[in-house]
Amino acid sequence: MTLSNHGPMNPPVGRRRGTAPTVGSGIALTVAGLLSLMVVSCQIPETAPSSSRFSGPTMGTRYTVEVLLTEVSSRRFVELEDVVEATLDDVNAKMSNYEEDSEVSRLNRWTDAGSFEVSSDTLEVLQHASEISATTGGAFDITVAPLVSAWGFGPPGRPPLQPTEEEIARLQELTGWEKLHVDRVTSAVTKAHPELTLDLSAIAKGFAVDLVADALDAEGVENYMVEVGGEVRTKGLNLQGEPWRIGIERPVPNEQAIDLIVPLGGLAMATSGDYRNYYEAEGRRISHTIDPRTGFPITHNVASVSVIAPLCVRADAYATGLLVLGPEGFDLAEELGLAAYFIQRDKEGIFVGRMTNAFKEILETGNRS
Repeated sequence: MTLSNHGPMNPPVGRRRGTAPTVGSGIALTVAGLLSLMVVSCQIPETAPSSSRFSGPTMGTRYTVEVLLTEVSSRRFVELEDVVEATLDDVNAKMSNYEEDSEVSRLNRWTDAGSFEVSSDTLEVLQHASEISATTGGAFDITVAPLVSAWGFGPPGRPPLQPTEEEIARLQELTGWEKLHVDRVTSAVTKAHPELTLDLSAIAKGFAVDLVADALDAEGVENYMVEVGGEVRTKGLNLQGEPWRIGIERPVPNEQAIDLIVPLGGLAMATSGDYRNYYEAEGRRISHTIDPRTGFPITHNVASVSVIAPLCVRADAYATGLLVLGPEGFDLAEELGLAAYFIQRDKEGIFVGRMTNAFKEILETGNRS
């Protein structure tokens, strides 16, 4: 993945439909992180309200959608599944680096000095990316792919030797969010360097979550939970008549444990962390999370950052940018009024959570609207 817990947007694999009805008011617990959705249910009488969820592969990861069956008939449920999958396929077709004919792939091959026209969806993502790159001082950067590959986390795999400072400096000439100009009027972009390439893995999944949520809204669904690769957005209430309960994963390698449960009513949450994808070399821990400003992997003690926002596309990007910033990202989050939760390692390696005031408010109220 590029900067965070977001894996590369791989080519779509064969669809495999899978509905999993949950009878009764069980506790739906979603883990916002790299791994899959975790749901804990309690069985109660079959006459109680129920929900159903469907899932499948998308963008090199998996998606899960849960809706209440009290407002969706069996036939409509199948139609909703088709709508969701078509929406996800469309995002992948536009923003995947692995689809040769995607907009992003064609833009990456574009070396002319002129402008390249993009769709409204891609333009919106690029606009969000540009704004958040500027706000984070370049800690979030969708042009960082060459550096990620150099450190062994791209398609070529792990290199036999770590890149030298000279190699990093050369690659940084091919990166830089400010080298991509987005023109909202003409719906086109231009590149200041012909070899500039984009990787939207750290923002496109969040955008896909938003589009799926919009599609469910258009279909009249009032209560749902949408998750793509650990990025989540909810609306309405769960079967208990309460805000959806979303779990933030404790950043422990090779384990699935919940650090904190968040009542997420009508909001989105995304998590980025450095604890799943790394390797050891020359006595150093090499994280896949690359700081675009230096060209080197992060070395600070922040293990993960979760961000809550109305739009998942922004939560997704901010989670990555704040993780790159590390401890200084907490101050920025407070300054911007972001609802963010930082988990960092202390000197003894124990994980300690720290939340912004906006995040505390959500824990207390269950809803920020």
